[in-house]
Amino acid sequence: MTSEEILYWQSIGSDILIKMGIAITPEEIKNMEVADLALGEFRQTGLFLLTYINNNRYCAKELVLLPGQTCPEHKHPSIGDQPGKQETFRCRSGIIYLYVEGTPVDQIKSVIPKGSEPYYTVFHEIELHPGEQYTIEENTFHWFQAGHESAVVSEFSSTSRDECDVFTDPRIQRVAI
Repeated sequence: MTSEEILYWQSIGSDILIKMGIAITPEEIKNMEVADLALGEFRQTGLFLLTYINNNRYCAKELVLLPGQTCPEHKHPSIGDQPGKQETFRCRSGIIYLYVEGTPVDQIKSVIPKGSEPYYTVFHEIELHPGEQYTIEENTFHWFQAGHESAVVSEFSSTSRDECDVFTDPRIQRVAI
């Protein structure tokens, strides 16, 4: 993405948060991550991340997704003697379809991004509405998608080391933009 595209997307992501009534500073808008994942299909696959704090004990973020946008399948593995990230997702607005390891549903409510079907392997579906939350254990494959409108999820977790995430799609590059 060009710097102009990043600025454009940061304004879109911050507008979604502001319309929800979440106060954010100009510095936070400037530091909002536009996770394109190197696929070049941000409207379809990716997300916005606003990190409030991430230290060696805990992390708090807002995850923002456009309508139908997908954060692809991945897990947070152990790194050396440090356990993988455990995270709680709390839906703030919209609907989030979260998929984790477990008994698959017969028919998922999401639409897997075209051309990426082989890289989605877990289909135990959890539907989160505003005020509902779910905790994902460390080293668990998961993916999630916004419903027909934008969605915001607050993430509360152990230390985040996103650059170490393991994606099932080998095309993905997890670099902060």
